[in-house]
Amino acid sequence: MKISMGCDHGAYTLKEHLKDYLTKQGHEIVDCGTHSTQSCDYPVYGEQAARLVASGACERGIVLCTTGIGISITANKVEGIRCALCRDVLSAQLTRQHNDANMMALAGGFTGPLEAERMADAFLSTPFEGGRHQRRVDLITQVEQD
Repeated sequence: MKISMGCDHGAYTLKEHLKDYLTKQGHEIVDCGTHSTQSCDYPVYGEQAARLVASGACERGIVLCTTGIGISITANKVEGIRCALCRDVLSAQLTRQHNDANMMALAGGFTGPLEAERMADAFLSTPFEGGRHQRRVDLITQVEQD
């Protein structure tokens, strides 16, 4: 799967770990930055990663900042993005099953590397259930377009 990734300085180390892990699993990673621990602004990288998903250039996206909050807000400003801040494996799984989320945000300051791996595995392998959930995703899309 082709996955966009973006982070700020507070989550750089976790992004690099996760990028290496996912690449070894055979995924193609488009790294939107940042590329160091030097202080930077997360909206720049969250937007870049989200635009790649929204355009179809990448199938999914994973964005990270210290809390995961700011970068998820940024990603969700891009039309067509449903980015969920996930704190555990179950939330990563359910956001795919119920919300058809196309991006996941992680908190680099609160999520360990092994938990991030498990969350990414769940997010990338869980299909959308559709059914009653499709109706709700359609309502979310309608809000975005109004």
